[in-house]
Amino acid sequence: MFVLTPPKESELPYIDGEAIVIDKPAGLAVDRPKRGGPCLEDWLNELKFGFKRLPRPVHRLDQDTSGCLLLSRNPKALKRFAKAFQDRLVTKRYIGVMAGIIEDSEGMIELPLGKYSTAETGWKMVVDEAGKPARTGWRKVAEHEGLTLIEFMPETGRTHQIRAHALYGLGQGLIGDPVYRSEDAPQDEELQPLMLHSHYIRIDRENKPPIEAHAAVPARFRNLGFSADDLAIGQ
Repeated sequence: MFVLTPPKESELPYIDGEAIVIDKPAGLAVDRPKRGGPCLEDWLNELKFGFKRLPRPVHRLDQDTSGCLLLSRNPKALKRFAKAFQDRLVTKRYIGVMAGIIEDSEGMIELPLGKYSTAETGWKMVVDEAGKPARTGWRKVAEHEGLTLIEFMPETGRTHQIRAHALYGLGQGLIGDPVYRSEDAPQDEELQPLMLHSHYIRIDRENKPPIEAHAAVPARFRNLGFSADDLAIGQ
């Protein structure tokens, strides 16, 4: 069972009078799952830190993706931050591990994505020329025993964008992804945790310093054998 442990104020990657950045753990849903279970809402009262209003998430991370998640502390800030995301003024960086060696060193994936669903398998995002434009920059950070550590820099924020672009754009799914998997992926791979982590976020603000936060790389990345230098991305 997933245990909720809200962070203390001193453990936050960032906090000021209008914004909080938490390091969301893998397994915590931002919105309440249809099947029930824990979600960020269960934490909000513990994340007020002296304010009367509950903080509100500005964007979303998939349930099994960890890392930087921005919350606003008042309605005006929520509106401004949401517009910054809409206008693509937010810098986001993720790291992921792919099950295979990626030969190129960097690139830009430009593949439009649309939702596809069947009664048998449910829904997922697929490449669809009639879908929404999606752009993801990437660079190879390291290789280790047949695995590739990649840094992703999404310029748009489509649902499952990085996970889908990893498979459709680079030819390999992220380790632990049960939906976006290559046909030759080991059958037991989906039993592993999803290897995707939002390690950095930055939002510039008028007349105020930018919101800038890093989330430490989780142990599950070190457990795959990548070195401390490999994982010291952006620090």
